[in-house]
Amino acid sequence: MSLQHSATPAPIRAMARADWHYQFRVILLGDATAGKTSLVRRYTEDSFQERAACTLGVEFYIKMLTLAPGVRVKLQMWDTAGQERFRCITRSFYRNAVGVLLVFDRSNRATFLSLDDWYMEALNVLSERAVFVLVGQKSDQDSGYLVPSEEAAAWASSLGMTYVETSAKSNFNVDHLFHTLATKIYDAVTHGAVDRGMVVPSEGWDGVKVVFRVHTFTPKKEKTANKCQC
Repeated sequence: MSLQHSATPAPIRAMARADWHYQFRVILLGDATAGKTSLVRRYTEDSFQERAACTLGVEFYIKMLTLAPGVRVKLQMWDTAGQERFRCITRSFYRNAVGVLLVFDRSNRATFLSLDDWYMEALNVLSERAVFVLVGQKSDQDSGYLVPSEEAAAWASSLGMTYVETSAKSNFNVDHLFHTLATKIYDAVTHGAVDRGMVVPSEGWDGVKVVFRVHTFTPKKEKTANKCQC
């Protein structure tokens, strides 16, 4: 397939064997009571259950979204169990992730304090080619938070992460969270870097799959012939 060059981003004329251009694999990490399942179900199914059953092992979700300039992204989301007895199972899914949502419950300080362990465990497997976002879940209360926004934001900033507060119950910032993560991954892939390393699709790694890459073209300026002064 050939693309005509122009001064604007090349139009997306077709997608080979799929209805998406990029696939990003994302993993949700955090303690069992952090609200990971409620978050991903709100995003993919627009549903919420006050007493959701605990995840056993890993559950898999998919959603399509569109990023500017008209790029279709398939998000594969792996919701992992937070219980210690499932850690050996969930660790096997770390390697093929390009995005990591570190989720904690703002009304439960223990879920915030455990994030150091979750982060280091993921970083040891993912090395430096993943995009991390910190998520303060259950942000639908007027007061009573045990983790101040400033403290969570400072922890995220110290590790080069974006911090987003969400509520699966009220659907606050849920779409914004996943759009932010997908955009950061897309920027990392198209520009070839993230804060701590490189994100490059490669053989045997399923964090990023490219079906159709969007190219841009900057035309060369034509040289103006010098007028004769004689």
